[in-house]
Amino acid sequence: MNKHVIPFEPKPFQRPDVLPPKLSPRTVASLLGSVGDVAFVLDGGGVVLDIAVSDAGLAKQPFVESVGQPWIETVTGERRPKVEEMLADAAKRVPARWRQVNHPGPGGDVPVRYLVMALEKGRFVAIGRDMRDAAVLQQRLLQAQQSLERDYLRLRQVEARYRLLFDMALEPVLIVDAATRRIREANPAAHRLLAAKPGALTDQPVSSIVDPDDREAFVAYLGAAEAADDVPPIVLPLRARRGEVSLSARLFRQARTAMLLVRITPAEKAGADATPDAPWTGIVERMPDAFVMTDKALNILTANAAFVELAQLPSLDRARGHRLDAWLGRPGVDVDLIVGQLRDHGPVRNMASVLRGADGGQEEIEVSAVAAPYGDSECYGFTIRSVGRRLRDTPSTTNQLPRSVEQLTELVGRMSLKDIVRESTDLIERLCIEAALAHTSDNRASAAEILGVSRQSLYSKLHRHGLGNLVGDDS
Repeated sequence: MNKHVIPFEPKPFQRPDVLPPKLSPRTVASLLGSVGDVAFVLDGGGVVLDIAVSDAGLAKQPFVESVGQPWIETVTGERRPKVEEMLADAAKRVPARWRQVNHPGPGGDVPVRYLVMALEKGRFVAIGRDMRDAAVLQQRLLQAQQSLERDYLRLRQVEARYRLLFDMALEPVLIVDAATRRIREANPAAHRLLAAKPGALTDQPVSSIVDPDDREAFVAYLGAAEAADDVPPIVLPLRARRGEVSLSARLFRQARTAMLLVRITPAEKAGADATPDAPWTGIVERMPDAFVMTDKALNILTANAAFVELAQLPSLDRARGHRLDAWLGRPGVDVDLIVGQLRDHGPVRNMASVLRGADGGQEEIEVSAVAAPYGDSECYGFTIRSVGRRLRDTPSTTNQLPRSVEQLTELVGRMSLKDIVRESTDLIERLCIEAALAHTSDNRASAAEILGVSRQSLYSKLHRHGLGNLVGDDS
């Protein structure tokens, strides 16, 4: 590649004879004023003699009103050497070239590119082009480039952390292309387990890691893992009689490509880890009441089938990792109140609340909670019992109004204060009407007189509270 750059020389007209032998001053002025967005006619000392402006945006700038002033005084201080160089080159008849200078303006500096040429009688013409749009585009390009560089750096950092975690993991892990069923990546633990050289598993069929007789079952399991998130692990023997392993797969997408994350756990280890907790796990899973276990930050670690059903979720995976208050109680209120009680007073028993389902349903519940050690921190266990059916089955009057102050206080946590106050007003009104009817032996005319209301108003209240018919004997 030739590193020597040949300088470009401007090419003049080859047939000057086709032009008129002499142009009128008006024609010359029109041409010079139309070539650029702004044009200055200068004397030999650089003083502005005349200005032509063809751009509406530049017409409002103060530097276009500088007739009689030195042109150099219309530019910013750091650009004045450029003006001196352009005038000096034009006086020496050096081939003109475009140079950018900035003019001060009310909204900031105005960049303009100028071409200065010498005229007759020691005068000069400076033809300028507005560069503000180009400067804006250049600034946007610079910002976009900086944003891309930041995103690229962030991506590289994430990739480095992922690669370090992937390579240092003791558990064998495979990244499999869901379409071709071929291994895209395998960590060193997987290579050690399968006695393969580093990189030898890449682009190999994933079914090749198990015994040939069980490869069809493994492929069928991967297909099931693509269709659902809660497919339990499958136990299959590895190739070359390397023992049985527990294989679990999870579907994810990367750059619009479906991938499978395949984890390999020795069957003996999986069985040993599961044996001590198996009875407890089975019992909790079959409990009729919902059970949820969260970490200290109230993120769900696990839950039983009753909670999944009560929260109207398709599977436990949709809840795992989310805060419990996404379903339980008022967000940021009930759950935090329960945790405060746990920390200050110990276990919480039968606290009234509500549980919101994913489909918009709402269920009246009672919550009990307890705290327990969890590694270096602690975890919380919640049992959730639906009391909606119990409340519906409890005998009560029409409209199911509370019968006592104790029942009103039980509404705290289930209803807002405004609704509780309205319920208490209805309760007092009904109790007063019942007392008046009892005092008058169910004589409604006398009861209305005692209460200080009209008979029609009393009938309306009786009907609203379900205490009697609209028509009755008042004798």
